[in-house]
Amino acid sequence: MNQAADGEIVHFNNVGLRYGTDREVLSDLSFTLYPGSFYFLTGASGAGKTSLLKLLYLAQRPSRGMIRMFGADAITLPRERLPALRRRIGVVFQDFRLVPHLSAFDNVALPLRVSGAKEKDLEKPVYDMLDWVGLTERTEAKPATLSGGEQQRVAIARAVISRPDILVADEPTGNVDPEMAIKLLRLFEALNGLGTTVVVATHDVHLLKKVPDSLIMRLDKGRLSDPTGALRFPPRRPARASGPQQ
Repeated sequence: MNQAADGEIVHFNNVGLRYGTDREVLSDLSFTLYPGSFYFLTGASGAGKTSLLKLLYLAQRPSRGMIRMFGADAITLPRERLPALRRRIGVVFQDFRLVPHLSAFDNVALPLRVSGAKEKDLEKPVYDMLDWVGLTERTEAKPATLSGGEQQRVAIARAVISRPDILVADEPTGNVDPEMAIKLLRLFEALNGLGTTVVVATHDVHLLKKVPDSLIMRLDKGRLSDPTGALRFPPRRPARASGPQQ
């Protein structure tokens, strides 16, 4: 797992976002995310959760303000340096976004292939990751033959195969049943226990109590509130937990 430097991993200062000439969908966002922390981002539908996550995984630039990631100014960073920054961020989408004609193995292997890994070096990390998410028997299955929970576990494995410093998950339990939602949350906890900063966006308030000592950032009409002190101080350092093989 990549090790982030001590101190902040992400810092937003007075960030605002608008699309076109419409009113701001996000306003005056100022917060810091720390290495090894677990955050829930919650709020009603339309509060701006997905827009905030897009800023976090560098799919969207803000309309104003400053974003610093891993010590670099993410807004003014030269375009050629952005791919290296993005490789330190894993993303899990609610709708999975798996490549339909590829097997579970090949979907998980995709980030490694894109980064130039040799085929002979793929097998062990990909099988280790599929074993970690409980899909050793489904490695050759195509997405259409997988259940919603299985597809989401493939998506999680793909997001973390490159050992990101931060994992961003957008409503990852929205398309699965409650039992599978808890299983997915335990995977995020295990990854967090290895030192990865985890940000899970959810509107399911029942999930918020399932991760002890997690911090909550709540969005309301594009503005953040701070029910657990997430914006004010660094969280505890998590204990090391079991996870994918190194």
